[in-house]
Amino acid sequence: MLEFKYDTQLLIEGNGLDEDEIGDYFTDNFSGDCLLAVGDENLIKIHFHTNEPWKVLEYCASLGEIHDIVIEDMDRQSRGLKG
Repeated sequence: MLEFKYDTQLLIEGNGLDEDEIGDYFTDNFSGDCLLAVGDENLIKIHFHTNEPWKVLEYCASLGEIHDIVIEDMDRQSRGLKG
């Protein structure tokens, strides 16, 4: 059994984005691991394992336009099922 079930990935497109601020917000406000928040002031790639991907989507949507959203159930994948 995985501690954090959902592999959540997306892109945030906007203006004045700060990968350090976004990373700090994740650390302070979300339970999860394997955080990756990289990019520049116009585009940030997010990768995060969590049990509450909808919270990640809500926060990221508040920063700009979100797209290329992928949420995979890693528990299902570990059992050989489509995630």
